[in-house]
Amino acid sequence: MYTFKELQEIVEQNIKSLALDKNPKGLYEPIKYILSIGGKRIRPVLVLAAYNLYKNNIEDIIRSALALEVFHNFTLLHDDIMDNADIRRNRPTVHKKWSENTAILSGDAMMIEAYKLIAQTNPQYLSAVLNIFNQTALEVCEGQQYDMDFETRLDVSEAEYLEMIRLKTSVLIAGSLQIGAILADAPDEDIQNIYEFGVNLGLAFQLQDDYLDSFGDVAVFGKKIGNDILSNKKTFLLINALRTSDKDTHNQLITLIENQDFNPQEKINAVLKIYKKTKADHLLKEKMAFYYEKATSALNNLSIVPDKTKILRDFAEKMMNREK
Repeated sequence: MYTFKELQEIVEQNIKSLALDKNPKGLYEPIKYILSIGGKRIRPVLVLAAYNLYKNNIEDIIRSALALEVFHNFTLLHDDIMDNADIRRNRPTVHKKWSENTAILSGDAMMIEAYKLIAQTNPQYLSAVLNIFNQTALEVCEGQQYDMDFETRLDVSEAEYLEMIRLKTSVLIAGSLQIGAILADAPDEDIQNIYEFGVNLGLAFQLQDDYLDSFGDVAVFGKKIGNDILSNKKTFLLINALRTSDKDTHNQLITLIENQDFNPQEKINAVLKIYKKTKADHLLKEKMAFYYEKATSALNNLSIVPDKTKILRDFAEKMMNREK
């Protein structure tokens, strides 16, 4: 069986082989740029890893796996515009390096390139894989819309937030695993369990991302710390700080959210202090552990011998302890 690192290297080599040296340069150069500045390549690797649990000839499904990576990066181009983000993986975002219009159009082209890749799936599996790809893509958009809707609300519940990140983040991780299992002719029960593993791990992954955005090291994390705080993003931390704070602390937090004239670093420091005071950071860590346990439980239910799932277990553990 392949290791996670070996699968990452295979994905990286195949990304470099994508035919993107085309005209007009203004459309394709931003696509090459976003695909070349790194990233963990988690989604295509998970396609290959799930497949490799049952079969070894991963070269047969490389194009299907790449479709997930191209689609994921397309969403980043558009998300960065909506979030007004300046940095992605320690590099300028596409809309900052070029323009918003360029990022929108190049993102649209990436979506089409993703479909061109998924269309190269073995015809025997194409209908099933395409259905998952389409459903997952639509759910990602639904999650993004919920995220945008939450911008004007202060009453977002924890349950609403978790559903939003399930759609926006988890389903793409779960769908990647599911596609790999389907292409490998895995039993139906395994396909469902590996999807559950991905959903729950994806929830833990996004919660960790929320934590790192507030408490991470910018040199390691790859983007500015505190951006969620400055944009008043309804994260697990903010929702629970609002929910559990006493009256004075609650009012202070509302003032920090509503104040349009503020020193960025002072606002970040003040909100972080409230997060710690309300133990919102501890609540987040507990919820992460809950979803991690659900993810590992789903892996335990697979029909294959436990040793074969080591690559996914190690990946899950690494995600729980990551710093970027």
